[in-house]
Amino acid sequence: MTAEPAPEDAVPVPRSRSERTAGSRLLILDAAVACLVEDGYAGASTLAVQARAGVSRGRLLHHFPSRAELLVAAAEHLATTQLEEVRRRAAALMDDEPTGRERVDRAIDLMWTTFQEPPFWAAMELWTAARTDPALRAALRGEERRLRAAIAAVADGIWGPEIVGAPLYADLTELLFTSMRGVALVYAFDDRPAATDPHLALWKRLAARMLPLDSQG
Repeated sequence: MTAEPAPEDAVPVPRSRSERTAGSRLLILDAAVACLVEDGYAGASTLAVQARAGVSRGRLLHHFPSRAELLVAAAEHLATTQLEEVRRRAAALMDDEPTGRERVDRAIDLMWTTFQEPPFWAAMELWTAARTDPALRAALRGEERRLRAAIAAVADGIWGPEIVGAPLYADLTELLFTSMRGVALVYAFDDRPAATDPHLALWKRLAARMLPLDSQG
């Protein structure tokens, strides 16, 4: 009887055209993310992304005809990946099903950590550049709306249905997001530990006042 070929001797199955296309697109996006996070908007030129990805000019332009489209897609790709990670972290954080003030405090701590991570800084690079770049501004607007809806869905899961159903929940989360965004910008030049920021206690006190925590145990 003929022996089965060892796995290392097996002939690799060629990738389909669609798989190759998706693979090259992902390679370009990962390179753009790295440029944007490490070198900022100014350093994330299409030539820099092309060199980091190791692809031809034609291949890059086939996927992303403009720099604005490329960088917005890169930021969206990074944020989507990060949202999945936040979901996993939230599931572990809330595994013991805390309620009331304990759940709120944990949710705020988790929210705040996301404002020190690469997706936030990538977004800020694009937001700042969009002020004087009409093409980037136009490309960014639609993606930001879609991303905001995705972030809201993840946030709802972190807070839990009881808190999400509170009358002032939407007002609170909007206030927290805008406040955290503003405070986080200080850390662009201040290297103190974000976990000790005095605003954390303020946000938690604010949430305790706006949410009916006593009725949730």
